[in-house]
Amino acid sequence: MHRFYLFHQEQNTALAPAGAWRVMPSRLFFPRRFVVSNLNRWDWALLSIVCALLFALAFALSQITQPYSLGQQLPLSLDPWMLPYYLLRTMLRMFLALAASLVFSCVFAAVAAKYAVAERLMIPLLDVLQSIPILGFLSISVAGFIAIFPGNLLGVECAAIFAIFTSQAWNMAFSLFQSFRSVPLELQEAAKVFQLSGWQRFFRLELPFAMPGLLWNMMMSMSGGWFFVVAAEAISVANQNIRLPGVGSYIAMAIEARDLSAIAWVIAFMLAGIALYDQLLFRPLTAWADKFRFEETAGEMAPQSWLLKWLRRTNRVRFVVDRFVRALEYSLWMLRRRSAIRWIPEAPREGLNRAVSVVLFVAASVALAWLVVFIHDRVGLAEVAHVFLLGFYTLLRVVILIILAALFWVPVGVWIGLNPHWADRLQGVAQFCAAFPANLMFPVAVVLILQWQLNPDVWLSPLMVLGTQWYLLFNVIAGASGVPTDLRYAVQNLNLSGWLKWRRYLLPAVFPSLVTGAVTASGGCWNASIVAEYVSWGSVTLQAQGLGSYIAHMTAVGDFPRVALGISVMCLFVMCLNRFVWHRLWQVAADRV
Repeated sequence: MHRFYLFHQEQNTALAPAGAWRVMPSRLFFPRRFVVSNLNRWDWALLSIVCALLFALAFALSQITQPYSLGQQLPLSLDPWMLPYYLLRTMLRMFLALAASLVFSCVFAAVAAKYAVAERLMIPLLDVLQSIPILGFLSISVAGFIAIFPGNLLGVECAAIFAIFTSQAWNMAFSLFQSFRSVPLELQEAAKVFQLSGWQRFFRLELPFAMPGLLWNMMMSMSGGWFFVVAAEAISVANQNIRLPGVGSYIAMAIEARDLSAIAWVIAFMLAGIALYDQLLFRPLTAWADKFRFEETAGEMAPQSWLLKWLRRTNRVRFVVDRFVRALEYSLWMLRRRSAIRWIPEAPREGLNRAVSVVLFVAASVALAWLVVFIHDRVGLAEVAHVFLLGFYTLLRVVILIILAALFWVPVGVWIGLNPHWADRLQGVAQFCAAFPANLMFPVAVVLILQWQLNPDVWLSPLMVLGTQWYLLFNVIAGASGVPTDLRYAVQNLNLSGWLKWRRYLLPAVFPSLVTGAVTASGGCWNASIVAEYVSWGSVTLQAQGLGSYIAHMTAVGDFPRVALGISVMCLFVMCLNRFVWHRLWQVAADRV
Protein backbone atom coordinates (compact mmCIF):
# COMPACT_ATOMS: atom_id res chain seq x y z
CA MET A 1 0.00 0.00 0.00
CA HIS A 2 1.29 3.50 -0.81
CA ARG A 3 2.12 5.09 2.51
CA PHE A 4 1.07 8.69 1.90
CA TYR A 5 -1.22 11.07 3.78
CA LEU A 6 -3.30 11.02 0.64
CA PHE A 7 -4.74 7.66 1.70
CA HIS A 8 -5.05 8.42 5.40
CA GLN A 9 -8.72 7.73 6.25
CA GLU A 10 -8.82 8.24 10.01
CA GLN A 11 -10.87 11.43 9.78
CA ASN A 12 -12.00 10.99 6.17
CA THR A 13 -11.57 14.74 5.61
CA ALA A 14 -11.30 14.38 1.85
CA LEU A 15 -14.82 12.97 1.62
CA ALA A 16 -16.46 15.21 4.24
CA PRO A 17 -19.85 16.52 3.08
CA ALA A 18 -20.29 20.13 2.09
CA GLY A 19 -21.13 22.42 4.99
CA ALA A 20 -19.89 19.99 7.60
CA TRP A 21 -17.25 22.45 8.75
CA ARG A 22 -19.91 24.43 10.61
CA VAL A 23 -20.38 21.62 13.08
CA MET A 24 -16.78 20.53 13.53
CA PRO A 25 -16.32 20.16 17.30
CA SER A 26 -14.04 22.64 19.04
CA ARG A 27 -12.62 19.79 21.11
CA LEU A 28 -10.62 18.83 18.05
CA PHE A 29 -8.04 21.16 19.58
CA PHE A 30 -9.21 21.41 23.19
CA PRO A 31 -11.00 18.18 24.15
CA ARG A 32 -13.73 18.23 26.76
CA ARG A 33 -11.68 16.02 29.01
CA PHE A 34 -8.11 17.30 28.91
CA VAL A 35 -6.87 14.24 30.77
CA VAL A 36 -3.38 13.03 29.95
CA SER A 37 -1.32 10.53 31.87
CA ASN A 38 1.52 11.86 33.98
CA LEU A 39 4.94 12.57 32.59
CA ASN A 40 6.88 9.36 32.22
CA ARG A 41 10.66 8.94 32.14
CA TRP A 42 10.75 9.40 28.38
CA ASP A 43 8.94 12.73 28.73
CA TRP A 44 11.51 13.88 31.29
CA ALA A 45 14.45 12.74 29.15
CA LEU A 46 13.12 14.51 26.06
CA LEU A 47 12.19 17.57 28.10
CA SER A 48 15.79 17.97 29.25
CA ILE A 49 17.01 17.95 25.63
CA VAL A 50 14.37 20.46 24.56
CA CYS A 51 15.16 22.80 27.47
CA ALA A 52 18.89 22.67 26.72
CA LEU A 53 18.28 23.49 23.06
CA LEU A 54 15.90 26.35 23.92
CA PHE A 55 18.42 27.81 26.39
CA ALA A 56 21.22 27.64 23.80
CA LEU A 57 18.94 29.23 21.19
CA ALA A 58 17.91 32.08 23.52
CA PHE A 59 21.54 32.76 24.47
CA ALA A 60 22.68 32.79 20.83
CA LEU A 61 19.82 35.09 19.78
CA SER A 62 20.74 37.52 22.54
CA GLN A 63 24.30 37.69 21.19
CA ILE A 64 23.42 38.63 17.60
CA THR A 65 21.57 41.85 18.52
CA GLN A 66 24.42 43.69 20.25
CA PRO A 67 25.41 47.27 19.31
CA TYR A 68 27.87 47.47 16.42
CA SER A 69 29.39 50.18 14.25
CA LEU A 70 31.03 49.69 10.86
CA GLY A 71 34.79 49.27 11.25
CA GLN A 72 34.51 47.91 14.79
CA GLN A 73 36.56 44.78 15.35
CA LEU A 74 34.74 42.18 17.41
CA PRO A 75 36.85 40.38 20.01
CA LEU A 76 37.97 37.01 18.64
CA SER A 77 40.45 34.49 19.95
CA LEU A 78 42.16 31.26 18.92
CA ASP A 79 41.64 29.88 22.42
CA PRO A 80 40.05 26.39 22.03
CA TRP A 81 37.79 27.13 25.00
CA MET A 82 35.96 29.69 22.84
CA LEU A 83 35.09 27.10 20.20
CA PRO A 84 31.82 25.88 21.85
CA TYR A 85 30.54 29.47 21.78
CA TYR A 86 31.69 29.96 18.18
CA LEU A 87 30.11 26.65 17.19
CA LEU A 88 26.79 27.73 18.72
CA ARG A 89 26.80 31.01 16.79
CA THR A 90 27.66 29.31 13.50
CA MET A 91 25.04 26.59 13.88
CA LEU A 92 22.35 29.18 14.66
CA ARG A 93 23.16 31.03 11.43
CA MET A 94 23.12 27.79 9.46
CA PHE A 95 19.77 26.60 10.81
CA LEU A 96 18.14 30.00 10.26
CA ALA A 97 19.42 29.89 6.69
CA LEU A 98 18.20 26.29 6.32
CA ALA A 99 14.69 27.27 7.49
CA ALA A 100 14.60 30.12 4.98
CA SER A 101 15.90 27.77 2.26
CA LEU A 102 13.14 25.25 3.01
CA VAL A 103 10.39 27.86 2.71
CA PHE A 104 11.91 29.27 -0.47
CA SER A 105 12.30 25.82 -2.02
CA CYS A 106 8.71 24.77 -1.30
CA VAL A 107 7.23 27.93 -2.79
CA PHE A 108 9.59 28.03 -5.76
CA ALA A 109 9.30 24.36 -6.70
CA ALA A 110 5.52 24.24 -6.27
CA VAL A 111 4.92 27.25 -8.53
CA ALA A 112 7.48 26.19 -11.15
CA ALA A 113 6.19 22.60 -11.29
CA LYS A 114 2.49 23.49 -11.59
CA TYR A 115 2.64 26.27 -14.18
CA ALA A 116 4.53 25.91 -17.44
CA VAL A 117 4.80 29.68 -17.93
CA ALA A 118 6.29 30.12 -14.47
CA GLU A 119 8.74 27.31 -15.17
CA ARG A 120 10.04 29.08 -18.26
CA LEU A 121 10.77 32.16 -16.15
CA MET A 122 11.84 30.66 -12.83
CA ILE A 123 14.19 27.86 -13.86
CA PRO A 124 16.49 30.20 -15.86
CA LEU A 125 16.34 32.57 -12.89
CA LEU A 126 17.45 29.74 -10.63
CA ASP A 127 20.31 29.04 -13.04
CA VAL A 128 21.42 32.66 -12.69
CA LEU A 129 21.14 32.64 -8.89
CA GLN A 130 23.05 29.37 -8.67
CA SER A 131 25.87 30.74 -10.80
CA ILE A 132 26.44 33.89 -8.73
CA PRO A 133 29.27 33.16 -6.28
CA ILE A 134 28.83 33.80 -2.59
CA LEU A 135 31.22 36.76 -2.75
CA GLY A 136 28.95 38.34 -5.33
CA PHE A 137 25.99 38.17 -2.93
CA LEU A 138 28.13 39.50 -0.10
CA SER A 139 29.32 42.46 -2.18
CA ILE A 140 25.69 43.53 -2.62
CA SER A 141 24.05 42.45 0.63
CA VAL A 142 26.46 43.61 3.35
CA ALA A 143 25.90 47.34 2.85
CA GLY A 144 22.14 46.83 2.43
CA PHE A 145 21.65 44.84 5.62
CA ILE A 146 23.85 47.24 7.62
CA ALA A 147 21.68 50.11 6.36
CA ILE A 148 18.50 48.27 7.41
CA PHE A 149 19.85 47.68 10.96
CA PRO A 150 22.11 50.69 11.66
CA GLY A 151 24.22 50.53 14.80
CA ASN A 152 23.33 46.90 15.42
CA LEU A 153 25.18 43.65 14.85
CA LEU A 154 21.98 42.16 13.42
CA GLY A 155 22.73 43.75 10.04
CA VAL A 156 26.03 41.92 9.62
CA GLU A 157 24.47 38.75 11.00
CA CYS A 158 21.68 38.93 8.40
CA ALA A 159 24.30 39.37 5.67
CA ALA A 160 26.12 36.24 6.88
CA ILE A 161 22.85 34.27 7.13
CA PHE A 162 21.89 35.40 3.63
CA ALA A 163 25.29 34.29 2.30
CA ILE A 164 24.81 30.85 3.87
CA PHE A 165 21.27 30.78 2.45
CA THR A 166 22.71 31.23 -1.07
CA SER A 167 24.85 28.12 -0.54
CA GLN A 168 21.87 26.03 0.64
CA ALA A 169 18.70 27.00 -1.22
CA TRP A 170 19.38 26.20 -4.88
CA ASN A 171 19.98 22.45 -4.62
CA MET A 172 16.91 22.04 -2.39
CA ALA A 173 14.79 23.93 -4.92
CA PHE A 174 16.10 21.79 -7.78
CA SER A 175 15.43 18.60 -5.81
CA LEU A 176 11.86 19.55 -4.94
CA PHE A 177 11.13 20.66 -8.49
CA GLN A 178 12.39 17.36 -9.89
CA SER A 179 10.36 15.41 -7.31
CA PHE A 180 7.16 17.35 -7.98
CA ARG A 181 7.54 16.70 -11.69
CA SER A 182 8.10 12.99 -11.01
CA VAL A 183 4.95 12.21 -8.99
CA PRO A 184 3.58 8.94 -10.47
CA LEU A 185 0.49 9.25 -12.62
CA GLU A 186 -1.54 6.81 -10.49
CA LEU A 187 -1.08 9.04 -7.43
CA GLN A 188 -2.15 12.09 -9.43
CA GLU A 189 -5.28 10.22 -10.51
CA ALA A 190 -5.98 9.26 -6.88
CA ALA A 191 -5.72 12.94 -5.90
CA LYS A 192 -8.40 13.72 -8.50
CA VAL A 193 -10.65 10.96 -7.18
CA PHE A 194 -10.38 12.28 -3.61
CA GLN A 195 -10.96 15.85 -4.88
CA LEU A 196 -8.07 17.24 -2.87
CA SER A 197 -7.55 20.98 -2.79
CA GLY A 198 -4.26 22.57 -3.74
CA TRP A 199 -3.07 22.70 -0.12
CA GLN A 200 -4.15 19.12 0.55
CA ARG A 201 -2.48 17.91 -2.62
CA PHE A 202 0.75 19.66 -1.63
CA PHE A 203 0.85 18.46 1.98
CA ARG A 204 -0.58 14.98 1.47
CA LEU A 205 0.92 13.92 -1.84
CA GLU A 206 3.65 16.07 -3.36
CA LEU A 207 5.65 16.99 -0.26
CA PRO A 208 5.51 13.45 1.24
CA PHE A 209 6.57 11.99 -2.13
CA ALA A 210 9.53 14.40 -2.25
CA MET A 211 10.44 14.01 1.42
CA PRO A 212 13.19 11.31 1.18
CA GLY A 213 15.09 13.21 -1.51
CA LEU A 214 14.48 16.53 0.20
CA LEU A 215 16.00 15.31 3.47
CA TRP A 216 19.19 14.15 1.77
CA ASN A 217 19.43 17.51 0.03
CA MET A 218 18.85 19.30 3.34
CA MET A 219 21.82 17.37 4.73
CA MET A 220 23.81 18.43 1.69
CA SER A 221 22.70 22.03 2.17
CA MET A 222 23.94 22.03 5.75
CA SER A 223 27.23 20.61 4.55
CA GLY A 224 27.36 23.22 1.79
CA GLY A 225 26.92 25.89 4.42
CA TRP A 226 29.94 24.55 6.29
CA PHE A 227 31.93 24.55 3.05
CA PHE A 228 31.40 28.31 2.57
CA VAL A 229 31.27 29.28 6.24
CA VAL A 230 34.65 31.05 6.09
CA ALA A 231 33.51 33.37 3.31
CA ALA A 232 30.20 34.02 5.13
CA GLU A 233 31.67 34.87 8.56
CA ALA A 234 35.08 36.35 7.67
CA ILE A 235 33.78 38.95 5.21
CA SER A 236 36.37 40.81 3.14
CA VAL A 237 34.73 43.39 0.88
CA ALA A 238 36.22 46.65 -0.44
CA ASN A 239 39.30 46.43 1.78
CA GLN A 240 37.10 46.05 4.87
CA ASN A 241 37.38 42.97 7.07
CA ILE A 242 34.32 42.06 9.14
CA ARG A 243 34.69 38.95 11.27
CA LEU A 244 31.78 37.56 13.20
CA PRO A 245 32.27 35.20 16.14
CA GLY A 246 32.01 31.75 14.61
CA VAL A 247 33.81 28.72 13.31
CA GLY A 248 34.46 30.38 9.94
CA SER A 249 36.27 33.34 11.48
CA TYR A 250 38.22 30.95 13.70
CA ILE A 251 39.36 29.02 10.63
CA ALA A 252 40.35 32.24 8.85
CA MET A 253 42.44 33.39 11.84
CA ALA A 254 44.07 29.96 12.18
CA ILE A 255 45.06 30.02 8.50
CA GLU A 256 46.53 33.52 8.80
CA ALA A 257 48.46 32.53 11.94
CA ARG A 258 49.49 29.17 10.41
CA ASP A 259 48.34 27.52 13.65
CA LEU A 260 47.99 23.79 12.96
CA SER A 261 46.85 23.02 16.52
CA ALA A 262 43.97 25.48 16.16
CA ILE A 263 42.97 23.81 12.89
CA ALA A 264 42.99 20.42 14.62
CA TRP A 265 40.75 21.80 17.38
CA VAL A 266 38.26 23.32 14.95
CA ILE A 267 38.04 20.05 12.99
CA ALA A 268 37.23 18.19 16.23
CA PHE A 269 34.50 20.67 17.19
CA MET A 270 33.05 20.63 13.69
CA LEU A 271 32.81 16.85 13.93
CA ALA A 272 31.05 17.16 17.29
CA GLY A 273 28.56 19.74 15.94
CA ILE A 274 27.73 17.69 12.85
CA ALA A 275 27.26 14.55 14.95
CA LEU A 276 24.98 16.50 17.31
CA TYR A 277 22.55 17.83 14.72
CA ASP A 278 22.69 14.55 12.81
CA GLN A 279 21.46 12.67 15.89
CA LEU A 280 18.96 15.30 17.03
CA LEU A 281 17.51 16.34 13.67
CA PHE A 282 18.40 14.51 10.47
CA ARG A 283 18.45 10.94 11.76
CA PRO A 284 14.97 11.20 13.36
CA LEU A 285 13.63 12.89 10.22
CA THR A 286 15.14 10.21 7.98
CA ALA A 287 13.61 7.43 10.09
CA TRP A 288 10.23 9.22 10.16
CA ALA A 289 10.26 9.92 6.39
CA ASP A 290 10.81 6.24 5.54
CA LYS A 291 7.03 5.76 5.64
CA PHE A 292 6.74 8.04 2.61
CA ARG A 293 8.74 5.77 0.33
CA PHE A 294 6.83 4.97 -2.83
CA GLU A 295 6.69 1.17 -3.02
CA GLU A 296 4.20 -1.65 -2.92
CA THR A 297 5.88 -3.80 -0.28
CA ALA A 298 7.69 -3.16 2.96
CA GLY A 299 11.35 -2.18 2.88
CA GLU A 300 14.16 -4.46 3.93
CA MET A 301 15.29 -2.39 6.88
CA ALA A 302 13.89 0.96 7.96
CA PRO A 303 16.29 3.63 9.31
CA GLN A 304 16.42 3.80 13.09
CA SER A 305 16.66 6.73 15.50
CA TRP A 306 16.94 6.58 19.26
CA LEU A 307 15.38 10.05 19.58
CA LEU A 308 12.37 9.05 17.50
CA LYS A 309 11.91 5.98 19.70
CA TRP A 310 11.96 8.24 22.75
CA LEU A 311 9.35 10.49 21.19
CA ARG A 312 7.07 7.55 20.46
CA ARG A 313 7.34 6.34 24.06
CA THR A 314 6.38 9.66 25.64
CA ASN A 315 2.92 10.58 26.86
CA ARG A 316 2.49 14.35 26.92
CA VAL A 317 4.92 15.10 24.12
CA ARG A 318 3.05 12.73 21.84
CA PHE A 319 -0.21 14.32 22.97
CA VAL A 320 1.02 17.79 21.96
CA VAL A 321 2.27 16.49 18.61
CA ASP A 322 -1.05 14.75 17.99
CA ARG A 323 -2.95 17.98 18.71
CA PHE A 324 -0.74 19.83 16.24
CA VAL A 325 -1.28 17.21 13.53
CA ARG A 326 -5.05 17.32 14.03
CA ALA A 327 -5.00 21.10 13.83
CA LEU A 328 -3.10 20.86 10.55
CA GLU A 329 -5.57 18.28 9.25
CA TYR A 330 -8.46 20.55 10.19
CA SER A 331 -6.81 23.51 8.45
CA LEU A 332 -6.33 21.48 5.28
CA TRP A 333 -9.94 20.32 5.44
CA MET A 334 -11.14 23.93 5.80
CA LEU A 335 -9.17 24.87 2.68
CA ARG A 336 -10.79 22.13 0.65
CA ARG A 337 -12.64 23.39 -2.37
CA ARG A 338 -16.18 22.13 -2.82
CA SER A 339 -15.98 21.89 -6.57
CA ALA A 340 -13.99 19.41 -8.58
CA ILE A 341 -10.57 20.72 -9.56
CA ARG A 342 -8.47 20.07 -12.63
CA TRP A 343 -5.06 19.33 -11.14
CA ILE A 344 -2.99 18.90 -14.27
CA PRO A 345 -3.02 22.38 -15.80
CA GLU A 346 -3.64 22.70 -19.49
CA ALA A 347 -0.76 23.67 -21.67
CA PRO A 348 -0.43 27.45 -21.92
CA ARG A 349 -1.68 29.02 -25.06
CA GLU A 350 0.76 29.43 -27.88
CA GLY A 351 0.35 33.19 -27.76
CA LEU A 352 1.23 33.29 -24.07
CA ASN A 353 4.33 31.21 -24.71
CA ARG A 354 5.37 33.62 -27.43
CA ALA A 355 4.75 36.59 -25.15
CA VAL A 356 6.93 35.08 -22.44
CA SER A 357 9.67 34.37 -24.99
CA VAL A 358 9.51 37.97 -26.23
CA VAL A 359 9.72 39.31 -22.67
CA LEU A 360 12.72 37.12 -21.93
CA PHE A 361 14.42 38.16 -25.16
CA VAL A 362 13.84 41.87 -24.52
CA ALA A 363 15.06 41.61 -20.91
CA ALA A 364 18.17 39.72 -21.99
CA SER A 365 18.85 42.24 -24.78
CA VAL A 366 18.50 45.23 -22.42
CA ALA A 367 20.75 43.58 -19.82
CA LEU A 368 23.33 42.73 -22.50
CA ALA A 369 23.28 46.26 -23.92
CA TRP A 370 23.70 47.78 -20.46
CA LEU A 371 26.52 45.36 -19.72
CA VAL A 372 28.32 46.22 -22.97
CA VAL A 373 28.13 49.95 -22.26
CA PHE A 374 29.20 49.45 -18.67
CA ILE A 375 32.14 47.25 -19.62
CA HIS A 376 33.27 49.56 -22.42
CA ASP A 377 33.31 52.56 -20.09
CA ARG A 378 34.84 50.91 -17.03
CA VAL A 379 37.11 48.01 -17.99
CA GLY A 380 37.58 47.82 -21.76
CA LEU A 381 37.10 45.05 -24.30
CA ALA A 382 40.60 43.62 -23.80
CA GLU A 383 39.71 42.86 -20.18
CA VAL A 384 36.49 41.19 -21.32
CA ALA A 385 38.40 38.88 -23.67
CA HIS A 386 40.82 38.03 -20.84
CA VAL A 387 37.95 37.19 -18.45
CA PHE A 388 36.27 34.97 -21.05
CA LEU A 389 39.55 33.07 -21.44
CA LEU A 390 39.70 32.61 -17.66
CA GLY A 391 36.11 31.37 -17.82
CA PHE A 392 37.09 28.67 -20.32
CA TYR A 393 39.87 27.53 -17.96
CA THR A 394 37.39 27.17 -15.10
CA LEU A 395 34.83 25.50 -17.40
CA LEU A 396 37.40 22.87 -18.37
CA ARG A 397 38.12 22.15 -14.71
CA VAL A 398 34.40 21.90 -13.86
CA VAL A 399 33.58 19.47 -16.67
CA ILE A 400 36.55 17.18 -15.98
CA LEU A 401 35.95 17.13 -12.22
CA ILE A 402 32.20 16.43 -12.55
CA ILE A 403 32.88 13.50 -14.91
CA LEU A 404 35.52 12.02 -12.60
CA ALA A 405 33.30 12.50 -9.54
CA ALA A 406 30.34 10.84 -11.28
CA LEU A 407 32.42 7.83 -12.35
CA PHE A 408 33.47 7.27 -8.74
CA TRP A 409 30.47 8.31 -6.65
CA VAL A 410 27.54 6.99 -8.70
CA PRO A 411 28.41 3.31 -8.00
CA VAL A 412 29.11 4.16 -4.36
CA GLY A 413 25.82 6.05 -4.00
CA VAL A 414 23.82 3.26 -5.63
CA TRP A 415 25.37 0.69 -3.30
CA ILE A 416 24.65 2.81 -0.21
CA GLY A 417 21.10 3.60 -1.31
CA LEU A 418 20.27 -0.06 -1.98
CA ASN A 419 21.64 -1.11 1.42
CA PRO A 420 19.66 0.74 4.11
CA HIS A 421 21.79 -0.74 6.88
CA TRP A 422 24.93 0.91 5.51
CA ALA A 423 23.08 4.09 4.61
CA ASP A 424 22.10 4.47 8.25
CA ARG A 425 25.70 3.95 9.37
CA LEU A 426 27.35 6.20 6.80
CA GLN A 427 24.90 9.11 7.02
CA GLY A 428 26.88 11.05 9.62
CA VAL A 429 30.23 10.24 7.98
CA ALA A 430 29.02 11.53 4.62
CA GLN A 431 27.75 14.74 6.23
CA PHE A 432 31.11 15.39 7.89
CA CYS A 433 33.07 14.73 4.69
CA ALA A 434 30.76 17.00 2.72
CA ALA A 435 30.99 19.74 5.37
CA PHE A 436 34.81 19.77 5.47
CA PRO A 437 35.72 23.31 4.28
CA ALA A 438 38.26 23.54 1.50
CA ASN A 439 40.10 26.18 3.55
CA LEU A 440 41.25 23.48 5.98
CA MET A 441 43.05 21.78 3.10
CA PHE A 442 45.02 24.92 2.23
CA PRO A 443 48.03 23.97 4.40
CA VAL A 444 48.33 20.58 2.70
CA ALA A 445 47.84 22.03 -0.78
CA VAL A 446 50.35 24.86 -0.30
CA VAL A 447 53.01 22.65 1.28
CA LEU A 448 52.74 19.93 -1.37
CA ILE A 449 52.69 22.35 -4.31
CA LEU A 450 55.70 24.29 -3.02
CA GLN A 451 57.62 21.19 -1.94
CA TRP A 452 57.23 19.38 -5.26
CA GLN A 453 57.15 22.48 -7.48
CA LEU A 454 53.74 21.51 -8.88
CA ASN A 455 51.59 23.55 -11.25
CA PRO A 456 48.84 25.39 -9.28
CA ASP A 457 46.61 25.45 -12.37
CA VAL A 458 46.37 21.66 -12.15
CA TRP A 459 46.83 20.75 -8.51
CA LEU A 460 44.54 23.36 -7.00
CA SER A 461 41.66 21.97 -9.08
CA PRO A 462 40.82 19.07 -6.71
CA LEU A 463 39.89 21.67 -4.06
CA MET A 464 36.96 22.70 -6.29
CA VAL A 465 35.35 19.28 -6.16
CA LEU A 466 36.15 18.70 -2.50
CA GLY A 467 32.78 20.00 -1.35
CA THR A 468 30.68 19.75 -4.51
CA GLN A 469 31.14 16.06 -5.33
CA TRP A 470 28.79 15.29 -2.46
CA TYR A 471 25.83 16.77 -4.34
CA LEU A 472 26.17 13.81 -6.70
CA LEU A 473 26.53 11.28 -3.89
CA PHE A 474 23.61 12.53 -1.77
CA ASN A 475 21.21 12.74 -4.72
CA VAL A 476 22.18 9.30 -6.03
CA ILE A 477 21.69 7.83 -2.54
CA ALA A 478 18.23 9.45 -2.37
CA GLY A 479 17.34 8.09 -5.81
CA ALA A 480 18.59 4.58 -5.11
CA SER A 481 16.89 4.40 -1.69
CA GLY A 482 13.55 5.19 -3.36
CA VAL A 483 13.67 2.20 -5.70
CA PRO A 484 10.68 -0.07 -4.84
CA THR A 485 11.58 -3.32 -3.12
CA ASP A 486 9.48 -5.42 -5.50
CA LEU A 487 11.52 -4.07 -8.42
CA ARG A 488 14.71 -5.13 -6.66
CA TYR A 489 13.29 -8.63 -6.20
CA ALA A 490 12.31 -8.75 -9.88
CA VAL A 491 15.88 -7.90 -10.91
CA GLN A 492 17.21 -10.61 -8.61
CA ASN A 493 14.82 -13.15 -10.11
CA LEU A 494 15.92 -12.19 -13.63
CA ASN A 495 19.53 -12.61 -12.51
CA LEU A 496 20.70 -9.40 -14.16
CA SER A 497 24.36 -8.56 -13.70
CA GLY A 498 27.19 -6.51 -15.13
CA TRP A 499 26.63 -3.74 -17.65
CA LEU A 500 23.17 -5.07 -18.55
CA LYS A 501 22.04 -4.53 -14.95
CA TRP A 502 23.38 -0.97 -14.94
CA ARG A 503 21.92 -0.11 -18.34
CA ARG A 504 18.44 -1.60 -17.81
CA TYR A 505 17.92 -1.16 -14.07
CA LEU A 506 20.34 0.91 -12.00
CA LEU A 507 21.03 3.90 -14.26
CA PRO A 508 17.36 4.41 -15.25
CA ALA A 509 16.35 4.15 -11.59
CA VAL A 510 18.72 6.89 -10.39
CA PHE A 511 18.93 8.96 -13.58
CA PRO A 512 16.54 11.81 -12.49
CA SER A 513 18.38 12.15 -9.17
CA LEU A 514 21.74 11.90 -10.93
CA VAL A 515 20.88 14.77 -13.26
CA THR A 516 19.66 16.88 -10.32
CA GLY A 517 22.91 16.14 -8.48
CA ALA A 518 24.96 16.99 -11.58
CA VAL A 519 23.18 20.34 -12.01
CA THR A 520 23.77 21.37 -8.40
CA ALA A 521 27.31 19.94 -8.33
CA SER A 522 28.18 21.90 -11.46
CA GLY A 523 26.89 25.12 -9.93
CA GLY A 524 28.68 24.29 -6.70
CA CYS A 525 31.95 23.77 -8.57
CA TRP A 526 31.70 27.21 -10.13
CA ASN A 527 31.07 28.75 -6.72
CA ALA A 528 33.86 26.73 -5.12
CA SER A 529 36.31 28.08 -7.70
CA ILE A 530 36.45 31.38 -5.80
CA VAL A 531 37.85 29.45 -2.82
CA ALA A 532 39.91 26.81 -4.62
CA GLU A 533 41.67 28.94 -7.24
CA TYR A 534 42.89 31.58 -4.75
CA VAL A 535 44.62 29.85 -1.82
CA SER A 536 46.40 31.54 1.10
CA TRP A 537 48.39 30.00 3.93
CA GLY A 538 49.94 32.65 6.14
CA SER A 539 51.83 35.04 3.87
CA VAL A 540 51.96 32.55 0.98
CA THR A 541 49.31 32.88 -1.74
CA LEU A 542 48.88 30.47 -4.65
CA GLN A 543 46.67 31.46 -7.55
CA ALA A 544 45.42 29.35 -10.45
CA GLN A 545 44.35 30.97 -13.69
CA GLY A 546 40.58 30.97 -13.68
CA LEU A 547 37.42 32.95 -13.19
CA GLY A 548 37.14 32.11 -9.50
CA SER A 549 40.55 33.53 -8.59
CA TYR A 550 39.77 36.64 -10.67
CA ILE A 551 36.54 37.32 -8.75
CA ALA A 552 38.14 36.57 -5.36
CA HIS A 553 41.07 38.91 -6.04
CA MET A 554 38.91 41.76 -7.37
CA THR A 555 36.49 41.43 -4.44
CA ALA A 556 39.37 41.64 -1.96
CA VAL A 557 40.74 44.84 -3.53
CA GLY A 558 37.29 46.37 -3.99
CA ASP A 559 37.27 46.68 -7.81
CA PHE A 560 33.51 46.32 -8.24
CA PRO A 561 33.35 46.90 -12.02
CA ARG A 562 35.63 43.91 -12.53
CA VAL A 563 33.74 41.93 -9.90
CA ALA A 564 30.53 42.60 -11.87
CA LEU A 565 32.29 41.56 -15.08
CA GLY A 566 33.54 38.30 -13.54
CA ILE A 567 30.13 37.44 -12.07
CA SER A 568 28.38 38.23 -15.37
CA VAL A 569 30.72 35.99 -17.33
CA MET A 570 30.30 33.20 -14.76
CA CYS A 571 26.51 33.51 -15.01
CA LEU A 572 26.75 33.27 -18.78
CA PHE A 573 28.90 30.13 -18.67
CA VAL A 574 26.69 28.42 -16.09
CA MET A 575 23.46 29.27 -17.90
CA CYS A 576 24.80 27.95 -21.22
CA LEU A 577 26.04 24.76 -19.57
CA ASN A 578 22.73 24.21 -17.79
CA ARG A 579 20.57 25.06 -20.78
CA PHE A 580 22.39 23.04 -23.43
CA VAL A 581 23.59 20.09 -21.33
CA TRP A 582 21.97 19.53 -17.95
CA HIS A 583 18.42 20.61 -18.70
CA ARG A 584 18.27 18.51 -21.84
CA LEU A 585 19.25 15.53 -19.73
CA TRP A 586 16.67 16.65 -17.17
CA GLN A 587 13.96 16.67 -19.82
CA VAL A 588 14.96 13.15 -20.86
CA ALA A 589 14.67 12.06 -17.22
CA ALA A 590 11.23 13.69 -16.86
CA ASP A 591 9.94 12.06 -20.06
CA ARG A 592 10.93 8.58 -18.86
CA VAL A 593 9.44 8.76 -15.36
